Amino acid sequence: MTSPDKVVIVGAGQAGLQTAEALRGMGYAGAITLLGAERCGPYHRPPLSKSWLAGEIAAEQLAMRSPDALERKGIALRTDAQAIGIDIGKRLVRLADGGALSYDALVLATGASPRMLDIPGRDATGVLALRSMEDAQAIAQRMALCAESNRPMVVVGGGFIGLEVAATARKKRIAVTVLEAAPRLLGRVLAPTLSEWYAQLHRWHGVNLVLNARIAAFETGADGQVCGVQMNDGTLLPAGLVIVGVGVQANDGLARAAGLACDRGIVVDACARTSNPYIFAAGDCTARSTSEGTLLRLESVQNAVEQGKSAAAAVMGQERPFAAAPWFWSDQYDIKLQIAGLSTGADRWETRGEPDSGSFSVYHYCGDRLLAVDSINDAREHLQARKRLDGEGT
Repeated sequence: MTSPDKVVIVGAGQAGLQTAEALRGMGYAGAITLLGAERCGPYHRPPLSKSWLAGEIAAEQLAMRSPDALERKGIALRTDAQAIGIDIGKRLVRLADGGALSYDALVLATGASPRMLDIPGRDATGVLALRSMEDAQAIAQRMALCAESNRPMVVVGGGFIGLEVAATARKKRIAVTVLEAAPRLLGRVLAPTLSEWYAQLHRWHGVNLVLNARIAAFETGADGQVCGVQMNDGTLLPAGLVIVGVGVQANDGLARAAGLACDRGIVVDACARTSNPYIFAAGDCTARSTSEGTLLRLESVQNAVEQGKSAAAAVMGQERPFAAAPWFWSDQYDIKLQIAGLSTGADRWETRGEPDSGSFSVYHYCGDRLLAVDSINDAREHLQARKRLDGEGT
């Protein structure tokens, strides 16, 4: 593909913005249109469950770029612009307002959406998930009501989002129960030692933690408001707010409808190229082919940034594969967890440092191969681990 005159990017989140700015950084002089379905411009999402929800930073501090900054870079941002279809033959993106945009190159950065539980009461007022600023605002309002009326809240899911929201709620002195279906917290990403460490951390802060939890329904009052969570064993947990944090699913509907290869996300190679030579994809909506022949789904800022850079390079006809070790972080109370690598397949673990000190790291191994390192308030170890993992090509 020759250098395109018009690039359209669907999705104005981290990956979409990164792609647009990387294009300009590489000297691309053509038109760039950045389409965002939300009413606001690009903003940082990680603080939504932490410092923003705790009231420690203002909404204005979440903004990634001002409209003026984007205009100076020649990036045309269109907010409240919902893409509803792609005409591959005519190279058009169709919009919900009836309009359409032609493209020479199209980048899909459509993100992911929270999964919801298919149980009675799922649509009750006060049963919420957290993904967007609008979600966070609704949760903040509901949290304030719980704090004022001394009503408890229930978090369904002991993953990062659920535990971060639970920690924030405890800062507001709201009674919290966390329900986790698995036998331990963060079981897909942390070693058993760290799962237990986090369980103790949350219990110490007053969280009622229920493992192996089975939920039957969300109880709803006559006013349509959630009032509790019914467990399979008959237990009723009162709740003025229920947060559902049981994972996300890639927003690959546009790509699927257009006939692109998808498998739990838009399938891309290490250079963010899809199965169509004029379409690229980056961020949480993708499933990246690995050198082992598997597909890797990642939901992280690092993945969005690096795939955005790869997509921009691919649009320019250049190769910039993204294959670095992934890293993640989570802030809960005064604890910063940093993870480097992927621990899937680990069969032994090694702890460095003393857990009781509140600063230590856990190394994940498969045989003698280092797979990942989890660091608690241990930034130096985390940085060393990332360098080591990148060096080993993990």
